[in-house]
Parts: sequence; structure tokens; C-alpha cells
Amino acid sequence: MFTIENFIRPHLKSLKPYSSARDEFEGEASVYLDANENNLGSLAGGVDYNRYPDPYQKTIKEKLSKLKGVRPEQIFIGNGSDEAIDLLVRLVCEPGRDEVLLLPPTYGMYEVSANIHNVGIQRVPLDERFQPVFEKIAAKQTERTKILFLCSPNNPTGNILDSATVEQLIRSFNGLVVVDEAYIDFTDEPSWSTRLDEFPNLMVLQTLSKAWGMAGLRLGMAFASPEIIGYLNKIKPPYNINVVTQELVSAALDKTAQLDDMLQVIIQERTRLVDAFAALPLVEKVYQSDANFVLVQVPNANELYGYLLERGVVVRNRSTQPGCANCLRITVGTPAENDNLLEALQNLTPQPPLQ
Repeated sequence: MFTIENFIRPHLKSLKPYSSARDEFEGEASVYLDANENNLGSLAGGVDYNRYPDPYQKTIKEKLSKLKGVRPEQIFIGNGSDEAIDLLVRLVCEPGRDEVLLLPPTYGMYEVSANIHNVGIQRVPLDERFQPVFEKIAAKQTERTKILFLCSPNNPTGNILDSATVEQLIRSFNGLVVVDEAYIDFTDEPSWSTRLDEFPNLMVLQTLSKAWGMAGLRLGMAFASPEIIGYLNKIKPPYNINVVTQELVSAALDKTAQLDDMLQVIIQERTRLVDAFAALPLVEKVYQSDANFVLVQVPNANELYGYLLERGVVVRNRSTQPGCANCLRITVGTPAENDNLLEALQNLTPQPPLQ
């Protein structure tokens, strides 16, 4: 039976976290003289900008709880999901000894966080369909392997990972399994966050940067057992989400109808791009996407990338990633932006002579 206590680095179990002024007092008062704030106000002009923010983002967690179907104590709020990734590596991996397990091609921050903390990296590439191979992953795990990162829908490939294989991995992996669902809003597949109570070793990452259109506000979410969330709150910086982000995010979470409208446009445009790419002679392969981008394979990705750049269209060249030779990752833009992209691609394609 998995228990998080067996995976926490020993010195962090007894760590006494920093106690901020807003930890020691909750509620309303007429005079606040406890946090060494500037009580005259803020030069930024905001009503509350001179006050420290809620360190545990209670208002946002209450709204997310209803929206996501999880309990507030199962939610960690971070400065992007990258903060949760970084904290989790610090929480369970001993530098110079422990390892994480990655399935390339995948999101690059897992490797960066491991490298920052001098944590080893084991890799098991996805198969030719960009799916995990259970037997190879199971064979790679050792007693030093503390975290398995799964990205679904995967970045940069865009596909959902096979749910039966993911479940098999969660059940069998002797460590933490992190399912990164940054692009989950663009698919009909259910979130693994609905099964947190079933799997104590599961953590699910999501973000407001993609579907919600708040990349500039930097707010990510981690869903896990209350025990795991408690440890993340213990080691995080005291005020990791600023007042402005909390205010704007709280207001945005009330606009689910507008979210649905935006998702409908993005998914329609994704379908249009996939169909258009498939009809272009210069595109050799279009990969299925459950995200807000499409991965395409072309004869010479470097050349096409430069051609588009000269025309003011920036895409992502993913050719250096395993299994992604000569592949470009193209975000679904506005209808007008997609028109510009397709026009540039069609102008590069030789047209048949008139009959």
C-alpha cells in the first residue's frame, strides 16, 4: 500500500515551515499592524495591493473545487504548473541519488527541474504511435525511481495517452505518478483528477494558461491527496500567488459559458487546420490532436520554419525531439491567423497547371 510518508525526504518531514502574518491571523480587523505592510496604500493604485495575498488562495480553491469535482484540501495552487513540478521533485527526490522517469517526446520542464536539483533521469521513449509501453517502463523502475511523469494530452505530439496503460502504470508504479493535463480542456476524455481517492500515489496537473487564456497570469493547479498537498504547502514560498492574479482568476472562474464558446472556436479551427494540412502536398503526416495545437511532419522542417518566419508566422520546430524528426508544432490561432498560415503554406505548394 502506497503511503506518501515513505517517499518524503527525511529532513522535510520535520521541517517547520515559515509562518507568515496571514498564517497567524485569519478573519477581519479594523487595523492591521502585523505584517509590516505600507498602510498608506500602494503606488500601483489597487485597493488591496499594499496587503499580502491569501497564502492558500482559499477563494480560488473553493471555486475550483466545484468546477473540478475535488475537495479544496486536494488542490495546490502554483505559479504555473511548473512550480508544482519543481516542488514535487524537491519533496521526494534526494539529489545525487534518486531518479525521475520520463517518456520522450514530452514536456521539457520535467527534465529541467530534475537537472536543477541534481536528480537522475531515466527515459523510456513512447512508441511509434506516441503511446507508453508498460513492459518497458516497468522494467526501468528501480528503488531510486521516485516520480513517473505522464503528459496527456502529450506535448509536443497532442495525443491522449491510452487510459488502460495509464491506469496500469498508476496501479503498479512504486512511487508518485504525475499526469500532466495542461491540455485536458481540448478533449472529451475525463480527467484523472476524478480518481484521486482511488489512487493515493496519483497527482494531476492542470493549468489556466491554455484553454482559459491566462498564460500571462501564471496559475497552475495540482490535484492530489490531502497528505501530498499538505507537504507542498509546507515547502512552497509563503505568498506564491500575487493579489492581482488571485483577483483576476477568481473572476474568470465564474465565466464558464465564455470558456465553452472559446473552446468551440478553437476545436473547430483545429479541425479546419488538420483537414487543410492533410490536403497540402508539402505535409507528409498530420498527427491526431486532442490539444490546441497540431504536430505535422514535413520534408524539411528547418527550411519551412524559416520560410514561415520570414512571413511573420512563428511556429515551433520540434525536430530535435525523439520521434519528431522534421516536425513542426503549430498552435491553433484565431480564424484570421490560421488563414494567414494556410495562405503562406499554399503559396509554397506548387500549383497544378491549368487545363
